[in-house]
Amino acid sequence: MSTDALWYLGRGSGVVTLVLFTASLVLGIGTRSGRPAPWLPRFAVTTLHRNASLLATVFLVLHVVLLLFDPYAQLTVVDTVLPFLAGYAPFWVGLGTLALDLLLALVVTSLLRQRIGHRTWRAVHWTAYAAWPISLVHALGSGSDAGTRWFLVLAGACAVAVAGALAWRLSASFSERDAVTPLEIHP
Repeated sequence: MSTDALWYLGRGSGVVTLVLFTASLVLGIGTRSGRPAPWLPRFAVTTLHRNASLLATVFLVLHVVLLLFDPYAQLTVVDTVLPFLAGYAPFWVGLGTLALDLLLALVVTSLLRQRIGHRTWRAVHWTAYAAWPISLVHALGSGSDAGTRWFLVLAGACAVAVAGALAWRLSASFSERDAVTPLEIHP
């Protein structure tokens, strides 16, 4: 694979990851409310949230692996685990590494949810609220498309979607009493 192809695929997979994690976060908030979407029943919102999360994780792994082999990015395996050590843009890449570490904790605890209990899983799951903005700032700071109009519009749309979902989450009209927990879906 050519170095240009690695660069384009690395960039593209990063953008797709941002969009999918945005969708996952918004759907996760919707799932927690226990309400169906106007066009989907509750179980479908939960399934869509889970599938968007899994697909986003696949694209995130693809993003990181492609950039490991991309000579422009100059990443090492250590740079993907320990934040702020990268040779290129250590702060911005470090934010991406920090988000990756937080998301890794989400994935691991989700896989171990039945063993660690719902309370622990949910406590760790709250890190998604930190991982998403860190990921967005990483994309805006280190992404080679960060200054382009199309990316700024896309990032703005993602920010508006998450801000709207968070505003709803924090509003008095948000209800958790009927929320479907993952354990109710898969006994």
